[in-house]
Amino acid sequence: MPHLTIDCSSPLAGLFERSGLLGELHRLVLQESRSQGVCKTWLRPALTYVGENPERHTSLVHVEVGLLAGRSNALKDRLADRIVELLQRHLSAAGRRAVIISAEVRDLASSYRLVPHHTAQRRVQ
Repeated sequence: MPHLTIDCSSPLAGLFERSGLLGELHRLVLQESRSQGVCKTWLRPALTYVGENPERHTSLVHVEVGLLAGRSNALKDRLADRIVELLQRHLSAAGRRAVIISAEVRDLASSYRLVPHHTAQRRVQ
């Protein structure tokens, strides 16, 4: 059930699909958070800039994990650390060393609702 949002510099987007990073990230999040179900992930490539000079392109990756409330801060801290380590390993293996990496693990709001859509559409007569 975890929700993952990956914001990254456009040139890095392909690494998430081709390298198996998403599969490994999903397994890590489910194992560490002790969540049931599957991860739902948004991958949002974007133009990114760091500092005051928009001509200087710096690659960024930020992973946000939303979990149902109830996990300890220690668990969330450990998961964020493991996500950063995983990203560092994959990005280094892909030859991407100059990347700013961050991760945040947070509780989903109490208003969070999930409704799987499995019903067939009714015919209009």
